[in-house]
Amino acid sequence: MRVISWNLLRLEGAAVDDVAALLERERPDVLLMQEVTQHMDVLLQKVPGHYHRLPWPGRIHGLAVWSRHNFATPHILPLPASPLPGRLPQRRSQLVQVGDITFANVHLSHGQLLNRRQLLRIAAALRGKPSAIIGDYNAVGPSLIPGFADVGPREATHFGGDVVPFRLDRCLAHCLTCTFSGTLEFGPSDHKPIVLDLQVAEARVRRHPLTRARRRLVKIRAAFR
Repeated sequence: MRVISWNLLRLEGAAVDDVAALLERERPDVLLMQEVTQHMDVLLQKVPGHYHRLPWPGRIHGLAVWSRHNFATPHILPLPASPLPGRLPQRRSQLVQVGDITFANVHLSHGQLLNRRQLLRIAAALRGKPSAIIGDYNAVGPSLIPGFADVGPREATHFGGDVVPFRLDRCLAHCLTCTFSGTLEFGPSDHKPIVLDLQVAEARVRRHPLTRARRRLVKIRAAFR
């Protein structure tokens, strides 16, 4: 399954026609978007498929998912927030299952401790499911979550002040195999889209070696057949 994630840069960045052109050109199965405004709600008039937008309370933007495949209404997962007054409203993750894979669309907080707490909350909600946490992590340094592997591209996806490179857009995968990961051109946004090919990992059957007593019993039974 081909998945693309793109932070659109709300009103100043990628517009509906830019997203539609990306879908026509790259033909992903799933597109996860961050900093999405209500202007994106006409996307299905440009490109057929299925679409759901999750606005954030008190903000003009939020998250959205498009897929060529039908999906149930995404689950809304509230994330830990800063207790300090005047901070941004509580962020939320959009959990959507497409086929056998559950995707957590994220735009995490800038606080490095806080966004790790948010990742742990999401990972706990996804535990045991073939799943991927994809989006704008706003993270500096590794994001290590037990049971999840960082399978996203290793190159910078954003330049702070148009100078300092950051790998903000990432993917942590659980029970999935990634056969390709890379980035696309910035386009009108200040983030590069990331693209991944993901599939459910084959279950590995653990074979317990025979003990000496069991091997002896097998030989005895074979001798009397």
